Amino acid sequence: MNTTHSLLLILTVAAMTALTRVLPFLIFGGKRQPPRAVLYLGRVLPCAIMGMLVVYCLRGVTPALWPHGLPELIGVALAVLLHVWRRNTLLSVGVSTVVYMILVQAAF
Repeated sequence: MNTTHSLLLILTVAAMTALTRVLPFLIFGGKRQPPRAVLYLGRVLPCAIMGMLVVYCLRGVTPALWPHGLPELIGVALAVLLHVWRRNTLLSVGVSTVVYMILVQAAF
């Protein structure tokens, strides 16, 4: 890939990213209220996405084989406990990921 091609690719990706972030404000900007369907999706999608991510992350766990999903269970339990305690998503996901990686690399 030459430099011009790389630069055009980066500029295109940056422009599309900016457009997807600005477009909702352009469409629903001002005093116009978003449609009820958009408001509904804004309420339910974050929980649905988190649920999907949990299922995706735990899809390969086999409880019948050692370590019986213990590192995953400990990581998920730690994430839930930290989130209930501190209400900080970054803290709960970050700490539980680090603990999970330590468990997988060193303990199990």
